[in-house]
Amino acid sequence: MSETQPIRPASTVVLLRDSDEGLETLLLKRNKALAFAGGFWVFPGGSLDAEDLAAAGGDEEQAARIAAAREAMEECGQQPEPQDMVLLSHWTTPEVERKRFSTWIYAAPLRCEDEVVIDGGEIHDSRWLPVQQALDEHRAGELAMLPPTWISLMILSNYRNVEEAIARERENHSPRVLPVLVAFDGGLVALYRGDAGYDAADPTLPGPRHRACLRDGVWSYIYDQVDPEYPPLMPLPQE
Repeated sequence: MSETQPIRPASTVVLLRDSDEGLETLLLKRNKALAFAGGFWVFPGGSLDAEDLAAAGGDEEQAARIAAAREAMEECGQQPEPQDMVLLSHWTTPEVERKRFSTWIYAAPLRCEDEVVIDGGEIHDSRWLPVQQALDEHRAGELAMLPPTWISLMILSNYRNVEEAIARERENHSPRVLPVLVAFDGGLVALYRGDAGYDAADPTLPGPRHRACLRDGVWSYIYDQVDPEYPPLMPLPQE
């Protein structure tokens, strides 16, 4: 039996700017050869290192902000300010994965927009996209995403501009998410707290549904009859 791998602290930042088509964000395509999320579209980010922690005086959350800014510069030549970042959520990789991360996800405006310069190693492509267009392309099967990326975009799709997004998310609760990932019905399902099958890792159990389902490379979100103790991870459509 292989040893349990330590969970590595990491952070990522959703870079935001305004455009004539609404709120835009920068997405990066990871090298298909990478073991983790190869070929997926992600936000800039990576693991915290000792220098980040030292610069933050040992404060891990502040170190996460510093790391997110550093990774944005290294991966795409953009420089968000750590003090401008607002926390969207915190995700821990499911236990079934070999590599696991404890990841802070921030959103940040760009005060000064520089040319996007990708490293050509981990990152093979980049696109500034209106948030809604990114979601539409994912729905069409054109942009592969992990659930934290997709859910972050779903949250931001409710805002008209950078100012509104930052102000509202600064006030909003930032959930801590530990999914349970299970193969199911020809696809994958990520179970979240409040789902009837969460504790048993069994998506067939009857009861409340709080989950994201992946079929044909496209995610969908189900939130039905869930105890209010477990609020939805994104705004729900108005009935």
